Amino acid sequence: MVMGLFATIANRSSGTTGGKSQEMSDSLRQKLPARFEAVGEALAAGSEAHAACAVVGRDLARDGVDLSEALHSLRSTFALVVGREPDFESTRSLGIAWSDETLGYLHEVSCENPLTGMATLAHLRGRLAEIQRGAEARGTAAEPAHALVVVDVPLLAGATDQLASSLVMAQVASQVRLVFEGEETIGEASPTRLLVIAERADLGNRVGTLRDLLDEVTPPDSVVRLWIEGLPATAAATSTLLDELART
Repeated sequence: MVMGLFATIANRSSGTTGGKSQEMSDSLRQKLPARFEAVGEALAAGSEAHAACAVVGRDLARDGVDLSEALHSLRSTFALVVGREPDFESTRSLGIAWSDETLGYLHEVSCENPLTGMATLAHLRGRLAEIQRGAEARGTAAEPAHALVVVDVPLLAGATDQLASSLVMAQVASQVRLVFEGEETIGEASPTRLLVIAERADLGNRVGTLRDLLDEVTPPDSVVRLWIEGLPATAAATSTLLDELART
């Protein structure tokens, strides 16, 4: 039984290395697509190329290379070095890394999360800065006129399925929009927390209405926490508050 176990492990190990280890020649290295040298070296050494593929995927996304071209280069690299098509895990590693890097860039330059349609934290920060600048120009304070409504879904904390979590938050946001249907800004502070920038007028009653709506659409075992967070008097303090709400 023990010998059989070791034999199984040995077979798995030999299957993942992909064959005999060898150094890649300079002539072969020059034929590889740009940025795929590390992938080629891993393949030539008989090692798994997944990690190298992930690095290349991120680098190509930063360079603005589209996914189709990146996958074509991966296929060319495998054909040149080991004479076969890329394995599933290598293709998956490159594709996920490329997608994550691209999505992160979109979050930085866009006002909305493309998965949920809600405002990004950067947009919330910018909107609050606009409110405070307007208040300063009028010679008034921003904090008595506006506040943050915090909608927290702790059940999603630690969730591994990002798409499923985003869909849940989108459903919660749709209920929030039924109550705050005017010029209020609704955005994501974190994967489990929404923020609404709203005027204080009648805010307590609207939060109560939202609580009733969420109780009707969420499962009995789930908990959605709601509270009102006052705005600090300064832009620096407001930025610190947003950072805290994004972390917890």
